[in-house]
Amino acid sequence: MEGADSAEDPNSTPGNGRAGGPDRSAATVARWAEVHRLAVVGRETAIARETGDLAARVWLRRSRFADVAALATATLTLGPDAAASYHLGRARSATGQPRLALASFEQALRLFREAGNRGDEAATLSDIGHAYSRLGDRRQALTYYWQALPIMREAGHRVGEAVALTNIGLVHDELGDGRQALSYYQQALPIRREVGDRAGEAATLNNIGAVHQGSGDSAQALTYYDQSLSVAREIGDRASEAVTRFNIAMIHRALGDLDQAIGELEIVVDLDRQVADPGLASDVALLEQLRQERAVPGKST
Repeated sequence: MEGADSAEDPNSTPGNGRAGGPDRSAATVARWAEVHRLAVVGRETAIARETGDLAARVWLRRSRFADVAALATATLTLGPDAAASYHLGRARSATGQPRLALASFEQALRLFREAGNRGDEAATLSDIGHAYSRLGDRRQALTYYWQALPIMREAGHRVGEAVALTNIGLVHDELGDGRQALSYYQQALPIRREVGDRAGEAATLNNIGAVHQGSGDSAQALTYYDQSLSVAREIGDRASEAVTRFNIAMIHRALGDLDQAIGELEIVVDLDRQVADPGLASDVALLEQLRQERAVPGKST
């Protein structure tokens, strides 16, 4: 689980339907998944790629990362495929495997470039940047984000532009430059709203809140976190909800309101389990620590 800030939302990166696209009913997606299974068994490559891509897009939006990884891996048994490699990278990144994610993204990047697919090239560059950020190499992350941004603008991908701006802001925040981070987030937020990117809006609102939290302005941070939480719950983005609730919990802990902090963390742990978040163990440990602090007044770390 991220602490004072959050990673770029995994569902908001654009590019010919990668991870985005219209939502679908569970029954429709189940049919796609079954057709995909049969196509893989029957070595029907084109059908497997198409249905796998459709199902993976929806499952990424619903935080079903293990299912996406299994789906993409099955597709790749039929040969190299840019979309499947991309989806596998997203699933690995979301479940705390940035090095493995990089391998998938680099394969996808090569194939997208060979196909002259500039939109998906830019999306993948952005995801590579995010993987480097997760590995702690923020300068390398910025290098990839800056490669992605002009391609997004050239291709007219407004959502992608917002993704790149948000990610650049996030790196500046991690480097301790909150003012610069806010400038990029505030460029991204109106684009998110303009294009109706609700998941991205939630992520950007959360990141703005994180900057205010880092500067000690808890009231302003909670204002943005509450906005982010409202959007995340509205669209059913459990992973984003967990990140934002964690941040809210940390503010309440800092303010000495352990009951409120524990209540939020209990929800976080439940959400972690639902989405197989790699931070589950650490969040469970923190929850237990806060319960112990509450049981022994005056004991805190």
